[in-house]
Amino acid sequence: MLKLNAVKSERIWGYELWLASTHPNCCQQELASFAGGDYPLLVKVIQADDRLSVQVHPDDEKAQLYEHCRGKTECWYVLSVDKGAQLVYGLNGVYTDSELRKAIQANSLEDCLRYVTVEPGDFVYLPAGTVHAIGGGVRLLEVQQSSDVTYRLYDWGRGRECQVEKGIACIKTGGVRDVRRFPGVFSCPFFTLEEIYVEQSYSTKIDRALGSAIPSDYVLFFVLDGTGTFNGEAAKAEDIFACAPGESVEASGDLRLMQITPAEPRHRP
Repeated sequence: MLKLNAVKSERIWGYELWLASTHPNCCQQELASFAGGDYPLLVKVIQADDRLSVQVHPDDEKAQLYEHCRGKTECWYVLSVDKGAQLVYGLNGVYTDSELRKAIQANSLEDCLRYVTVEPGDFVYLPAGTVHAIGGGVRLLEVQQSSDVTYRLYDWGRGRECQVEKGIACIKTGGVRDVRRFPGVFSCPFFTLEEIYVEQSYSTKIDRALGSAIPSDYVLFFVLDGTGTFNGEAAKAEDIFACAPGESVEASGDLRLMQITPAEPRHRP
């Protein structure tokens, strides 16, 4: 078991805490050594004091074409919000590429966006290609493929560079789901999340891989809230632990955990 140390990245809208990453843009060498290489997921806490740009991420096919890397499907678990805080989650209608370009050029893309008010415990699935933005006053857990590719469509007049053509080419309208309380377990082609309540004690064992373990066999446990211990280490809100395949897990105290399990194929093409 390895307790990971977050790396803070300041942004104009707030900051990110990179909690679990072997991505070249912010590689935790201890995780790379522990897992034996390129971990397929990237886990962050995002603190948005101001709204982020309206953006879209490519799927695996487009990411290979444009950037020679993984795509970026992700999800958000809302940790805390200011009252009335919102997210942008998809478009509010069907628009042609030409209509979107004109809206961006006219600084009116906000009229095409779907806004959702969120509360702590809400969950948002963002398959690659979903137009999205985090509003100000939101703190959330983000679990994603290990990719740092973002195409900005619109930046609310702040003047940062946007990648409109690549972004529009990556937009997909399928896969958007209702925003609701986390259902307890969620799975997609890239990861599985499971909420675990620890009342006094909890134990499990990480499934052992067939043959030699590879990075995608390693499992993460993020502390949503509470205090206690995790395999003998002190544990509190927003701590994160990496566990090896075959390892026994013992937690105690009053904790709520999110188990994060990669679902990447054992042999990538």
